[in-house]
Amino acid sequence: MKLEINQLIKRFDSQKAISIDKLTVDCNTLVFLGPSGGGKSTLLRLIAGLFYPDSGTIAIDNEEIIYNEQELLKYRRSIGIVFQSWNLFPHLTALENIILPLQYVHGKSEEEATMISLDLLKRFGLDNHANKKPYALSGGQTQRVALIRALAVQPKLLLLDEPTSALDPLMTSEVLDLILELKNEKRDLILVTHHLHFAKRIAERVLFISEGKVLENGTCEEVFESPRSPQAKEYMAKVLAY
Repeated sequence: MKLEINQLIKRFDSQKAISIDKLTVDCNTLVFLGPSGGGKSTLLRLIAGLFYPDSGTIAIDNEEIIYNEQELLKYRRSIGIVFQSWNLFPHLTALENIILPLQYVHGKSEEEATMISLDLLKRFGLDNHANKKPYALSGGQTQRVALIRALAVQPKLLLLDEPTSALDPLMTSEVLDLILELKNEKRDLILVTHHLHFAKRIAERVLFISEGKVLENGTCEEVFESPRSPQAKEYMAKVLAY
């Protein structure tokens, strides 16, 4: 995955939420770190085509994201997105939640969509829960179903926004294990997280984002052990102390 950003500005009212002059990152696994409210999720939503920039460009693998609704509909079909809250349909089973976008967004037959969904549920150890609705699943199981739903469409890029923030440590471990498996498969993914120890295990490149700016862009070793900006130094010292 090659991510290129040029002269990117995103405002909310008069506040600049994102201000990035020029950035190029080329890797499979990219992690966004930084304080809450610093711009990580906003940048992820710009990359997902869910927010429109006020100015500037974003390109993925040399293809610029075109911010009009017709082009964005096509673009969003090519990526997978998982948010902090899993957003499963509560009236559908785990299996039906995965089948739905395959059938109605990607045009798969019911038979093909069911086969793809069951294969993925089995692969990730959730086949025994296929016919359960979200209320009957643990938080970790529910979030893993959300990840499987995103994977089922064979996205060229997977975007994960704090996918474990609402989970207890055991459930968090279940989800992180699945993400690590995806990293080992060389999937292209961007992860927003506060789990620094997990970020060190998974990231090929790290962006430290604060006050809407990318203050650090480097390997785990560079960003965690030798951060250059005062904000990153303070953040790493506080978070890694826990």
